[in-house]
Amino acid sequence: MYAASSSERRRLVGLAGHSGDADTARLHLADRSATVRIAAVRSLERLAVLSTEELVSALDDTDHTVRVAGVEIAARRQQPPIVHLLDDTESDVVEAAAWALGERMKPNPGTVAKLATTATEHSDPLARESAVAALGALGDERGLPAILVATHDKPAVRRRAIIALSTFIGPEVDEAWERARTDPDRQVREAVEELLGPW
Repeated sequence: MYAASSSERRRLVGLAGHSGDADTARLHLADRSATVRIAAVRSLERLAVLSTEELVSALDDTDHTVRVAGVEIAARRQQPPIVHLLDDTESDVVEAAAWALGERMKPNPGTVAKLATTATEHSDPLARESAVAALGALGDERGLPAILVATHDKPAVRRRAIIALSTFIGPEVDEAWERARTDPDRQVREAVEELLGPW
């Protein structure tokens, strides 16, 4: 039975996650309101009863905010796969998926390559920045070329790339750091100084 408003249903589902009422939370997984569906997924996760199938449904939800909520939960698991969400039409989903893949630390085949493509080709700088950070967290040598490309991106992405390089060694890494010391952006210069110290 639906409560009168989405805010009332959201509150009901949120309370269910704190009272052990998984049935009420699960009843609202298909609610007509995205905010209620998010509350249902989060409540079931809080109760440690959210199934992989239910999480997959959240990741495939028609509303991008539900997909983002699903990705945030998926970051703490190794399944289900989420690399396909790097191709999502919504940039906030891509950004969240890149972050989550870096958190997982055990990439599936093709993950590094997809992150590298996102880091260098996505139209949204926040998505590129998140992908660069994930490549740095994973520390896979196959991601290094994309991080080096990112050192020529917008300031926020360049700063993230400089930090991501800390997990790698090599002359190209040293060259990128030295170039960053004279970067036009103060935050980029500060990032390399934090890593290497002042000149």
